[in-house]
Amino acid sequence: MPKVSVKGQQMPESPIRKLVPYAEIAKKKGHKVYHLNIGQPDIKTPEVALQAVKNADITVLEYSHSAGFESYRSKLSQYYKNHGLPIETQDIIITTGGSEALLFAMGSTMDSDDEIIIPEPFYANYNGFSTASGVKVVPVISGIETGFALPPIEAFEKLITPKTKAILICNPGNPTGYLYSKEEILKLAEIVKKHDLFLIADEVYREFIYDGEKHFSVMNVPGLEEHAIMIDSVSKRYSMCGARIGCIVSKNAAVMATAMKFAQARLSPPTYAQIASEAALETPQSYFDDVISEYKDRRDTLITELQKIEGVTVATPKGAFYCIAKLPIDNADKFAQWLLESYDFNGETVMVAPAAGFYSTPNIGLDEVRIAYVLKKDDLIKSVQILKEAIAVYNKK
Repeated sequence: MPKVSVKGQQMPESPIRKLVPYAEIAKKKGHKVYHLNIGQPDIKTPEVALQAVKNADITVLEYSHSAGFESYRSKLSQYYKNHGLPIETQDIIITTGGSEALLFAMGSTMDSDDEIIIPEPFYANYNGFSTASGVKVVPVISGIETGFALPPIEAFEKLITPKTKAILICNPGNPTGYLYSKEEILKLAEIVKKHDLFLIADEVYREFIYDGEKHFSVMNVPGLEEHAIMIDSVSKRYSMCGARIGCIVSKNAAVMATAMKFAQARLSPPTYAQIASEAALETPQSYFDDVISEYKDRRDTLITELQKIEGVTVATPKGAFYCIAKLPIDNADKFAQWLLESYDFNGETVMVAPAAGFYSTPNIGLDEVRIAYVLKKDDLIKSVQILKEAIAVYNKK
C-alpha cells in the first residue's frame, strides 16, 4: 500500500479542533456546549462589507491580480498610514488569510531545515506552517508567572545558530493575550539586526488593545525595514473569519518579490472576499469602540470569575481575546475530553483548548487551557461556574 509522506505524518493536529468529535457527541446527548475553545467572534460583521458582496455587479468571476486588487491595497495602505504605519501599496500582497501570509513569509525567507525562534506558548498552527515549510521551530519559553512577557534577550541569543533565519512573534498574542511593549519590540529589533535575521510579526489582533495601552508595530521601528515582515488579516478585526483574506507586508523588496512568486503560483486571492474586505475599510470607528468595550467587559468578567476558583492561576491579557489559565488538574487534554464525553452540569458543559498544543516543548503546559472570551458575559459566567463544578468532580474521580 502506498504510504503518506513523513511530512504529512509530522503535521500536528489542531489542539483547537481535535476535540470537535467529542463536542458533537455531547450535543447529540442534548447537552449545551459553551465554546471557549476557538477564536470565532460572535460580533456582527460590518454591514458595509456584507452589502458590498450583495451589491457586486459581476457577470464573470475573474481572477484578480496575484497581489490582490490594487484598489484594495491602495486603501489598505491608507488605513495603515492612518494608524501611523508607513506602509505603501507596493509593500502589500493580499493573501488567502493570515495563514497563507505566514506560509509565504516562511517560504520566502527560509530553506528546508532552517530554524525559526518563537516565544511559546504560540498560535498552534505555527507548528503546522513550519512543518509544511520544512522549517524547525526553536521555542523560547515564556511563563504564566510573568504574564507571558518577552523572555530575556539572553534566552534568545543562546538559541541562535547558523541555521536561524527569523524570530516570529504574535502581538498581541494568541493564545496568551500578551501585548509586547515598545521596549520589548525594540529589544527584538536589536537582536535581529545584530544577527542579521528577519522579525516576523503576526499583528492580526492589533485593534484589540485594552486598559489604555498602545500597540507598537514592527513597521514602526526605524532601521528595521529590511528585517521586518508583518502579517495581517481581516478575520478578527471585522469578525470576517470566513472571508479568508490577509496580507503579507514588508519594505524588503527582495522578500516581496519572492513572496509574489508564491502568490502567482496560487494564482489569486478570492474575489468576493476582497470586495468585502475592501468595503470593510469604510467601517466607522464607532464599530471598533463598541467592540473593544464589549471585549474588555468580557475579559474583566472572565478573569474575575476564574480568580474565584481555588487553585486557578490566570494572567490578565492586555490584548486579543484569549487567556491562558492554569487549572488544578493533572492533564488538560484528558480534562477537556472528559468535559465533553462524560460530564454535564444541569445539561450543560464547556469546550476549552488544552494549552499543551500551543507549546513546542514537550510536557509543558499540561495543566493549562486556552480560553477564548468570545461569548456574552452571562455565558462566560455560566461557563466558569461549570468549570468550577467540573474541576471538583474531576479531581474526586
